[in-house]
Formats: sequence, C-alpha cells, structure tokens
Amino acid sequence: MLRPLLFLSALIGLAGAETVNGSSVVDISDCPITFYGKQYEELYVSFESQQLVVCFDDYYNVSQPAQDCILGLTVDKESVMYKYGGNASDPETCFSLTCNDDAVLSTTQCGPLEYCQGNNICIRNSVCTVTGPAVIGFYGDLNTVQDRCAYTLLSGSTVSGLTVVGYFRERRRRDVSFLDSVTLQLDGEEDVHLEQGGIVKLGNTMQTINGSTVLSNGVEVSEDQTGVTAKVSVLNYTISVFFDGNTAQIFSTGPAGEYQDLGGLCANSSTSLSDERLPGDNDCEVLYNDTADSSINCTTMTEHCNLLNDTVFTSCHNHIDPTSYIDACIDTLCKYPAVDGLDCQFLDAYARHCSLQINDTVDSWRSKAGCSSPQPFCQGRICSDHEFCAETIGGELGCFCRAVFAFPYKSNDTLGDPTVCEENSASLTLVGCLLEERGINYTTLHLNDPTCTGQMDEVDHMVTYSYNSSDPCGTEVTSNNSLLIYMNTITAQDSSSDNITRQDQVDIDFSCYYTQPDVNNMTFRIKDSSVIQKIISGTWNYTLTMKAYTDARHTEAVDSNTEVQLNQKIWVVLETDGLDDGLVALVTDSCWVTNQAETLRYNLIKDGCAKSDDETVDVEGNGEGLSNYFSFNMFQFTRSSGDVDLHCKLHLCATLNQTCTPDCGGAPRRRRSATLKYEDEAPAFITMTWTN
Repeated sequence: MLRPLLFLSALIGLAGAETVNGSSVVDISDCPITFYGKQYEELYVSFESQQLVVCFDDYYNVSQPAQDCILGLTVDKESVMYKYGGNASDPETCFSLTCNDDAVLSTTQCGPLEYCQGNNICIRNSVCTVTGPAVIGFYGDLNTVQDRCAYTLLSGSTVSGLTVVGYFRERRRRDVSFLDSVTLQLDGEEDVHLEQGGIVKLGNTMQTINGSTVLSNGVEVSEDQTGVTAKVSVLNYTISVFFDGNTAQIFSTGPAGEYQDLGGLCANSSTSLSDERLPGDNDCEVLYNDTADSSINCTTMTEHCNLLNDTVFTSCHNHIDPTSYIDACIDTLCKYPAVDGLDCQFLDAYARHCSLQINDTVDSWRSKAGCSSPQPFCQGRICSDHEFCAETIGGELGCFCRAVFAFPYKSNDTLGDPTVCEENSASLTLVGCLLEERGINYTTLHLNDPTCTGQMDEVDHMVTYSYNSSDPCGTEVTSNNSLLIYMNTITAQDSSSDNITRQDQVDIDFSCYYTQPDVNNMTFRIKDSSVIQKIISGTWNYTLTMKAYTDARHTEAVDSNTEVQLNQKIWVVLETDGLDDGLVALVTDSCWVTNQAETLRYNLIKDGCAKSDDETVDVEGNGEGLSNYFSFNMFQFTRSSGDVDLHCKLHLCATLNQTCTPDCGGAPRRRRSATLKYEDEAPAFITMTWTN
C-alpha cells in the first residue's frame, strides 16, 4: 500500500500530466498497481472536503460500495496527475518518483541518516554517542571498550584536518572503562581537550569559557549547565562534540554523499577496536578481572535499561533504534554499581540523541525512571591524574581514587604510604582520594600535638604529616629490647560535645626506631699472620714484614688457627731488615681495610696518624726507627661477608738533620735539610688478608 500512497502524494502539480478534478476514473493500465495481491488498472478518485479518496474498486457503485480504498489523504491542491514515462517530485520532502517508459515505478528519498533541507537537498544528520565503555556509531552499531586506551572516534578526508579522539580510564573497578576525556586534533593547530568538570584546554593551557568562545585555532566552544560543546565548521559540514564529563556525542551535519570516507569507531561500522586504538603506553592494554560485585541485581538492572523501549520514547523509536543503548546499559550495569548517576546515563544519552537528530525533546521519561534533570557534573572540580570526580558519601562531589591506583592500598588495608624516616625527622603521607571515599576530611586530622596538621599537595592531593627534632609534635619515645622507638599518631579532632561522630574514627600510628648494636660472636681467622715482602726502593734493598699479635708485648702471634673475636684488640707490627737506622726511618703513611671487591673501605691510619674518630686505633713508633706498630679493635663490614684485606702504604724517611715522626698534634713539621742525601723513590705497599 505504501507505493501507491507515495505515488499519489507526489503527483501533484506536474505540468503536462493527465489531470483529474472532482470525481473521476483514471486509466492506469500502462502502469498498473498491485494492491494486496490484486492488480488494478483503474483508479477511482474523489475529492471530499479537501480529503482525497482513492479506490481500486468502483467507488460509485451504490449497490456494492468499494472495499479497497485509500481514504483521508489531505491535499493542498484540487488536482491529481498521472503520467508514465515521466517524473514527479516534492522539493519540500525531497521525495521523487519515476514511472519509466517500461512502466517501472521507482522512488527516492533522503537516506536514513539524512534529512531534507528543501529544494530536493538532503542533509546528512548523524549522531555518535560515547558513554561509559560504549561507542554507538552513526549507524547504530555498538563497540565496547575493555581497556584504558585512547581510540580514534572520527577521522577522514571529509573532515580533513580533524581527528576526534576518546580517552578511556577506569573508575571504581579495574575491569570496566569509562570515557574520561575527548580531544579534537587539528592539523597545524593546538589540540582542544574536553575534560571532566567542564575543563577546556588549548594545548596545555586551561581556557575560560564565557557563554561561547572562539579559540585561536578557530574552534568555537560553548558551555551551559549540561556540558561543553566544541564546534568545527569546514566548507559544507559541521562537527559538534558535546561532553558532560560522562557522555560525549558527536553531531555531524553536511551534504549527503560526502561521508563515505569517514573513519573511526563512530563512522565505520566494520572497523575493529584494535584498528582504532592509538599507540601509547602498553599498560593501557592490560586487562583485569575483578571480583564480581554481589550487590548488583542484574535482573533489576535489565528491567531498568529496557525502559528505553517504553512508549515515552515512541517519537524517538520512529527514527532511532534503542537496541544498542539497551545492550550497552545492561552490559555495564550488570558489572558496575549504579552509582554517580550511571543508571540514568544511558537513558539520558538516548534522549539527547533524539533531540539532536530529530529535534524532539523527550523529558517525560525522567519521572518514570526516577532520574532528575541534568545537572552540571563536577563543574569546576579539578581532580588529579589518578582520580575521577564522583559523588561522596554525603552527596557532594569529590575526587575518588581510580581503581588501578588504589588497588595496592586497598589490598593492604592502608590509607597511605610507609613512614619515611630521615636523620632527624619522620613523615607519613596519606592518599587524599582514599580519605575522600571514607568521608574523612583531612583538615580535621592532626598529630599528637593538635597544631601539627597535614599539608595537601595541590596537584596530586596527597596529604603529608611530619615532625622533626626541633618540632616533635608530641612524639613519644619508648624502648623495646634492642629498639629505641619514636612514635606519633594521626587522629581526628573531637569537635562534638555530645560524644558522637558521623565520620570514621581515625587513629594511624607511625614510628621510626633506632636499632641498638647487636652482640656478634663471629670470629675471624687470619689467613696470613705474617707477610714478608722484599722491597727495592732507591739504591738500597731491604725486607718489609707485617705481623699480627693478640697482646701488647707482641709475644702471642696470630696464626691461621687463631680465632679473633669482634671488638678484640689486635696489634699489627711493621718492620724492616737490611736498613741502617742511622740514615732512615720507616714511616707508615696510611692503612685501610677493604672487602674483596673493594667496594667498601674503612681508614685506620691517614697521613701517618690514627683515625681521629675511632678511639680504638693507636699508632706507636711511627717514623722513629726501622719498625712501628699500630693497634685497633676487630670489626666486620655490615651486610658483607668473605675475606677482608688490610692494606698499608709505607715509605722510608732520611733521618739526617730532620725528624721523620708525623705531626698528629697540629704543630708544624720541621722542613727537610737541603743537604738531604737520600730520597725514597718508590713507596712500599703491603697487604694482610683476614677471613671469616
């Protein structure tokens, strides 16, 4: 029945066609019409009070009235035309009809994504909706983003120079992604970023939008109570990108037939998610599988999502299939709790799609679905990179932790990082968004001294509490066996006079401690208790010997079987043979201890003098003759085991007319005589190895 109806509605006012006025019979045998399976070659036409009545039976037969009729078609003209081998069109509706010479009828209208602008011009009018993890393209196809990556939503030569990118991030769960921001990339221009809270950035610079503002790259940005819209106009088309912090809708208009090369998830129904994923951090592709939320009733959520099939949306159903919106709604709400207005988000997105594409505002659904009117979502609220804006326990807006960031803290049931202990201070940093989730106001927290409060970082919203030696903030000092403990507590101010509170109780102890020296009975064995080295220095040959003893009289020599305890005093004797004590003296310049890898070093003697801050080191007879010795208490390197080497650097000093004793008391040395006949040309090095 549709074809003859369209045919008749189009054959009005066509010059040169067969004309019918009043009530007449029209011969259509050259182009017959089939109506409910029966072919007719005549039409019975009558005008009655501006109503057109068309019948395929004899409308004038009083004894047997016509049964197959099209009744009640209102026309503005008092004539209906018909002609085969010709055309008919209505420029206002962009409908055209052709009955060719072979009596084949064909019709054309604007496409499903187009509307008639008049004068037979069809205009493309398309909406792509991106909400939560769902991308519902221009043709109604549904893609669901499962990772936390960036995707191309729209691109192509038709919109030359413009690419629209959507960035997806997680919120309360790691395994459900949400559209987080939208970026318009223009060739040769700074990107325009639309972010949560109505934030608009040109490049990295935040913009102030007053009503409607044209940015330096030609993008017009406007803001109202529902969200932000960025509009780009090029030649015959316009791309508008709306974003309210939860949902983005890309509204494209332009001449029909120019959209064939568009790409991106919005335009290409055959593309895959991987084809449109932008290169970047590979961590975004990591998929998680969190424990299912047992509080979610999927049956209830499904019934709620199916409200999109309700009669309140009838005017939209005639133009926009709600199936993809329903599927996206069910898929999301069966995995993610219906918080932050998510239960109304998909319904609101469908209603806004309807208002954009067919200019039909649908609001009656809100009371039936229990959804309030759109409100500015997190307008002006700036959260850090690891946060998202959401509704707090008290119904206000706040910055919550993203699930991937919060997971380590929640797994360990902690609100912050470990205590940082430095030389004379301690600090503890709490995560601001974790406090926000628990309804804890950080400004009410303090240390034992109520004047010591937390300092929040304005960028990452981390809150740090600290004390130091000059301002201990009520720190308490206790001892526990081998530990000396410095402890403080973060707690909340008690401002209630009725001994009640409506916030979580907060008592977070944090401490630093010193460990008392351990008693270590490990013994050392001297691998080489006596080292003899022949030294050639200058013109005289001599022998240098290093020996170790356990007594001050140097009678109890240490050998390979001797066990030496930690902190036991050892005497090391250095002596020469083959030298004249009237001419030279043996001077020990320095002695030091290293591990085998020589990554650790400890000085015993430096510049001929004992280490000033080690009271166990004593040097005797240095520079006074052909031998000298020194003593020290045995030790080991912490966090190291294995052989330990004792190294000494020595030289010979001419005693003629000068003293060779190192000055370890601060008095100036006497200068050497100008008649000095002997100079040490090569200092000696000698090494003794200990093992444990």
